[in-house]
Amino acid sequence: MSWLAILALAVAGFAFAAFVLKLPRSSWTLFAAALLFGLAGYATQGAPDQPAAPKTAQALDPGSGEAMVEARKEFYDEGVLPSRYVVTADGFARRGQYRDAIDFLRNAVAENPNDSQAWVAMANVLVEHANGTLSEAAEFAYARARATDPDNAAADYFQGIAMIRNSRFEEARELWAAALRAAPEDARYRADLAARLAALDLAIARIEQERRAE
Repeated sequence: MSWLAILALAVAGFAFAAFVLKLPRSSWTLFAAALLFGLAGYATQGAPDQPAAPKTAQALDPGSGEAMVEARKEFYDEGVLPSRYVVTADGFARRGQYRDAIDFLRNAVAENPNDSQAWVAMANVLVEHANGTLSEAAEFAYARARATDPDNAAADYFQGIAMIRNSRFEEARELWAAALRAAPEDARYRADLAARLAALDLAIARIEQERRAE
């Protein structure tokens, strides 16, 4: 997939999300960033004509820690502060110091194994520390987050992002679709998730079109 095709698909996905699905303006920046990260990951790693195989995931830019932390907060009640360990870990993550963030998050889940937000934060920094690779440790952390708070879509959302970065588009789509079906109608993240799912569908359709054209 060429960079011109990437930009065209990103613009189409963004326009569809913003003006058809009415994605809130406050979410436009994060949505555009996530869309470009996923498509760029496919462009540099994807090989549609090859069988599935582990690949080295593409790292995000050093500023991605800030976007990652802010996006995670959208899934939790603004009136409930995360634990002191998560707050400290977020500070390190914003600066791209993921190794240090992991150490604090280990303390967070040791102190409270039912802290879903700490498990999501742990999974996210594990992915970033591994340069975008969705490791077994990160998958375990997402699973624990999901088990401790099954009504919250944060684990599904961020695991989907990691899957996209590793060219696992169909798996990400299944995860997001299930999360959207389960999301309460008044969930703050519902519109954002719906928009991202629609953009992912556009990306998958484009990939299939390229496969058929080969």
